[in-house]
Amino acid sequence: MNSWQATFDDLGRPLAQTTFVVLDLETSGSAPKSGAGITEIGAVKIQGGEIIGKFQTFINPGTPIPPFITVLTGITDAMVIAAPKITEALPTFLEFLGSDKDTVLVAHNAPFDLGFLKAAASLHKYSWPKFQVVDTARLARQVLSKDEVVNCKLGTLAKFFNATVSPTHRALDDALATVDVLHGLIGRLGSLGITTLDELQNFSSQVSPAQRAKKHLAANIPNSTGVYIFRAADNSALYVGTSRNLRSRVRSYFTAAETRRRMRDMIALTDRIDVVVCPTIIEAQIRELRLIQSQKPRFNRKSTNQESAVWVKLTDEIFPRLSAVRGVKTLSDESGWFGPFNGSADAELAIAALHEVLPIRQCKPKISTRSIATASPCALLDMGKCGAPCIGMQSIDGYRTLTESVITYLTTDARPVIAQHEMRMKELALAERFEEAAEVRNRLSAFIRGSARAQKISAITKVSEIITARKFPDGSKWEFIAIRYGRLAGSALSVSGVSLTQTIESLKLTAEVVIPESSILPASTHEEIELLLNYLEIPGLRLVDVAGTWHLPVFGSGQARASMADVRKSYDADNRWLTATQFESS
Repeated sequence: MNSWQATFDDLGRPLAQTTFVVLDLETSGSAPKSGAGITEIGAVKIQGGEIIGKFQTFINPGTPIPPFITVLTGITDAMVIAAPKITEALPTFLEFLGSDKDTVLVAHNAPFDLGFLKAAASLHKYSWPKFQVVDTARLARQVLSKDEVVNCKLGTLAKFFNATVSPTHRALDDALATVDVLHGLIGRLGSLGITTLDELQNFSSQVSPAQRAKKHLAANIPNSTGVYIFRAADNSALYVGTSRNLRSRVRSYFTAAETRRRMRDMIALTDRIDVVVCPTIIEAQIRELRLIQSQKPRFNRKSTNQESAVWVKLTDEIFPRLSAVRGVKTLSDESGWFGPFNGSADAELAIAALHEVLPIRQCKPKISTRSIATASPCALLDMGKCGAPCIGMQSIDGYRTLTESVITYLTTDARPVIAQHEMRMKELALAERFEEAAEVRNRLSAFIRGSARAQKISAITKVSEIITARKFPDGSKWEFIAIRYGRLAGSALSVSGVSLTQTIESLKLTAEVVIPESSILPASTHEEIELLLNYLEIPGLRLVDVAGTWHLPVFGSGQARASMADVRKSYDADNRWLTATQFESS
């Protein structure tokens, strides 16, 4: 009988004996595929939990660093002007990395950093070694639960694992923080019996017993566009999703490609899978939103509380103030409002942006004749940030001028707000007061996002009907949708033998009848409206018919983005603004 003794090579390289290089890049914001834009490289070589080498260098990107990148990272043009270009730095960095047989690369959101490095290597004719890679962001999503960390951002994980260095958006600091995160994750994996490199790399390829046992649930799913709903034994919805190919997407949940722990937990509870076939992907996405809103599936994270979004409004008082509120019930087109925002903090930043420009009162007590007689002014009066209507120093008519300016900035012309904040941000950046400049940037960004969203939402909800057409990339079919007061009313695909004009007319007749309400969202939720707005900006989409006026302010907050007014001009210029009768001949 032959005996066989396993070696350490057969068992896999122990993690304690593996050389890891943890790296991080800072960039000027260009796309990774360009092969340019790297401004700093930081890397740390570790083995057995000990740091055995460090690498850091600035990189001259060859182009000016945008101000917002300088504000974020603190890296200025002056800091990189004498630095080597990437073609000069790559050989030294590759030498530091070592052989792909000995070294494993580690990065947080590794595809981003490695995308830049591989593109730069390709552009400058360097061969990029076939390193094994560990992505700490992906690994954290598998190892840590939602109860432990709210997200898997590097700052969140560094704090959770008590990292000795906090991330600062500088390459070496962020690489050092990632080292501690990696060690924390390896410690967690050790409790699961994972001690070798092979076990670490195969960890995400494990298929759970529940995935194997319930794979048959995906057997009869059609190869169609639509919505899928995972349901529990009590018929409650566990998870709702959408796909262009329902069969392929649903089957992926039962393979090693599905690495999310919460999805594996969801599969363990699944009793059946329902599908809703839709003619177009946009209809499937809208149905998904509506199902999530109505059924509140426990494993969906997004869109479950659309009705509780945060907005900002002028209060209904003789001396109005700006207030953050949840829901749209208290909002009307007769008063200033904007949003929605991603949270209360974003809303407060946007309010602060307006407070910087206009001396709107910030105190919460209601002002009346009786209160004016006994009130005392706050410090904002001395700072020139308030006209003190609380003590009668400002008349109702005089204060109305301020509130009218607020409404103008929100709905018509945001240039005064943008100009004042940009000027202040540049002053602070030039003085190298980057943290203060970042605060100004955050306030301006929140204001622009909130007011631009409000302008686009308000514009489309006032249009009684929009009919659009979009040709499939392969030219085989056309898809049409009908939007009424910001709500998807119907969609259709062209059919062989049926004229396009006839298809459009049929869609108009069969589309949902939408009765607008008095709310600022008369027939839909803000998420549905914004999904439709994104769809309307797809290149090649054609507007067939618009019933009513659809426009955006030329000087509104959305001027930096592709405003719908400019989109319409391009349609006119390209002869793509078509009536239903003109469409047939095109």
